[in-house]
Amino acid sequence: MREFLAAATGFPAIVLTSALVVVLAFWLLALIGAVEVDIFDPDVDFAAVGLGGVPVAVAASVAIVLGWCSTLTGTVLVGKAGLTGLPHAAADVSLLLVSLPVAWWAACGLMRPLARLYPDEPGPSRQDFLGSVCTIRTGRVDAAFGQAEVTARDGAVALVQVRQAPQPDEVELRAGSSALLYAYDDAGEFFWVAPYAASLDPGHPRADHG
Repeated sequence: MREFLAAATGFPAIVLTSALVVVLAFWLLALIGAVEVDIFDPDVDFAAVGLGGVPVAVAASVAIVLGWCSTLTGTVLVGKAGLTGLPHAAADVSLLLVSLPVAWWAACGLMRPLARLYPDEPGPSRQDFLGSVCTIRTGRVDAAFGQAEVTARDGAVALVQVRQAPQPDEVELRAGSSALLYAYDDAGEFFWVAPYAASLDPGHPRADHG
């Protein structure tokens, strides 16, 4: 155990040990929902270096873990072998320079099967329903209660939470009524709806023929 700690906290492994601590902190934050796994995707593209197809955080984490393992293993093996042909500093730098390409090569190999878990196209979002016409499925809809059925672009039917803002002259929505999803509340995870009118639906022909 003492040998392991000495190798992990000594050069060259300490370079990747520090990075590994950052990786562990990131995934702990992701686990509790403090950050999104794809937070770095809009700014960084690893496809050019063979690590594309998965979120940047996943690719970087795999590369860092593999680099840390290879550097740590090399440090222990060199120490046990008692290789003294090179000055100590030169041996450490050489080990780091060898470990990094090995880690990159191994990470590229792992990205191919991992990429199959991540579709090329983003999955459906609740924002995709904005502007859609839904059918109310509860006996009433008000500012605190309501559910509706809406059809996604791929034909799948979803049951969503809806709310109607209180208005003196607002038409009352009941089961079977049609309504327009015009806004989404992220905090409450529900849609604001209004009684459906053909003129408000961007995908519906105008109903002003007479």
